[in-house]
Amino acid sequence: MQAMSYLEHEAPVSLSRWVECSWERTGGPGDDTRSRIVPDGCMDLIWSGAGELVVVGPNTTAFLAPLPPGASSLGVRLHPGAAPPLFGVPAPALRDARVPAADVWGDLGARLEEEVGEAADARRRRALLLGWLARRARAGGRPDPLVRAAAERLAAGRHPGVAGLAGELAVSERHLRRLVIDQVGYGPKRLERVLRLRRAIARVREGGALAEVAFEAGYADQAHFGNECRALAGVTPSVFSKTP
Repeated sequence: MQAMSYLEHEAPVSLSRWVECSWERTGGPGDDTRSRIVPDGCMDLIWSGAGELVVVGPNTTAFLAPLPPGASSLGVRLHPGAAPPLFGVPAPALRDARVPAADVWGDLGARLEEEVGEAADARRRRALLLGWLARRARAGGRPDPLVRAAAERLAAGRHPGVAGLAGELAVSERHLRRLVIDQVGYGPKRLERVLRLRRAIARVREGGALAEVAFEAGYADQAHFGNECRALAGVTPSVFSKTP
């Protein structure tokens, strides 16, 4: 894998309940850069290096996103469960999908793609995407507060399993599962796995020892961590100590 750069920008306060961050990825020299995109429970609105505006996710397993040398892609990442009120599409319909904006929103999507394509630089493209989402947010509903609370607890790892989480939120496990599937794209058990792995990979990239990271993240042991990483990310945990 060739060197590449990746930069995140904090979400505007006005969009913080929907948007986790905006980001920009730039390909390195030489052959196409292939970034491994690991499941995170989120959906993204992405301007690709090929000049296409697409809606991505939520993913159940990792995929490789190619980027030509020196080219850039940028996007806006939404919190788990926050995209359906803005996108107007049930989350399961976008699971493991990469859909052109024009197919999702018709002429509105095509017009946004054209405006972003004509922007002078990445800063202007990012502003256009965030502005469009802000207008959708003003016109639409807020993310489901129960789903947001569930995702936050799952992301932090502070809960006694899915059944215990449902109890903390004062709903049945069946009701919680239905809501999370509808707003995130898959059920709370898979979301728990995805967010735990995301948390663990972040620690590995910070330099944490694999055995220590496995314990902190709540895996039974380092082997369990490795198996989950291969199942969801397609590689061993040690790979992430060498990549941004």
